[in-house]
Amino acid sequence: MERGSRCLVLITVGLGLICVLLLVFIILQHNTIRAERDLMKSYKNTVEELQDNYTDLMTENDQLHSNFSSCSHKYMELETRVKGLTAEKNQLQGNINSLSQKILELEDKVKDLTAEKSKVTSLSDELKKGSDGLFMSNDAKSWSDSRQYCRDRGADLVIINTEEKQRHISSLVKERVWIGLSDIENEGNMKWVDNSPLNQGFWLKGEPNDQGGTEDCIELMPSNPVLNNWNDLPCSEKKEFICEK
Repeated sequence: MERGSRCLVLITVGLGLICVLLLVFIILQHNTIRAERDLMKSYKNTVEELQDNYTDLMTENDQLHSNFSSCSHKYMELETRVKGLTAEKNQLQGNINSLSQKILELEDKVKDLTAEKSKVTSLSDELKKGSDGLFMSNDAKSWSDSRQYCRDRGADLVIINTEEKQRHISSLVKERVWIGLSDIENEGNMKWVDNSPLNQGFWLKGEPNDQGGTEDCIELMPSNPVLNNWNDLPCSEKKEFICEK
């Protein structure tokens, strides 16, 4: 009997220990499951957060790509404008250089015209001094250069179409001078510089003789008789001359 009671106690104690162990196991298992659930929840939250971050990053990346494309397009536009402005600048610089050259040329022309005006004014003043409108040159030139000199100053080589004028001019000059008579265009057909024909000549004896076939321009020789003192000479000879306005 005693032995049976003892066995029962041992069995009861064993069952109690087993229950305790089962309880401990159940508690530990519950805690483990709970911890795993918390961990899974944490993982889930982390994944969701990462997904949100990824979505934000992708959106930001798309925005950056869009901004980059826009900037690239603007850069190309600006580069094209810079090239256009550079070409326009070069064109303007070329125009400026051309205008500067033209200005220099015009300044030179103005200087020349001013000098020429001064000469013309000077000659005009000289011509106005005499009532006969004559100007005696002190420079020796060919017949053509003498005429051009007169014409540049609003005059021409003198025309002598009356005996009175012939005597007057012969009394004024002391050197041999060109007058405005020649047969350059047609040998033997004397014409004045205004294309009028020679009606009355005041020739030296035996003149004009066209010596050597080259004497086409007429000079006045004051050392000879006042009335008849014309002589033909080669037009290239350099003589003083008389302009008439």
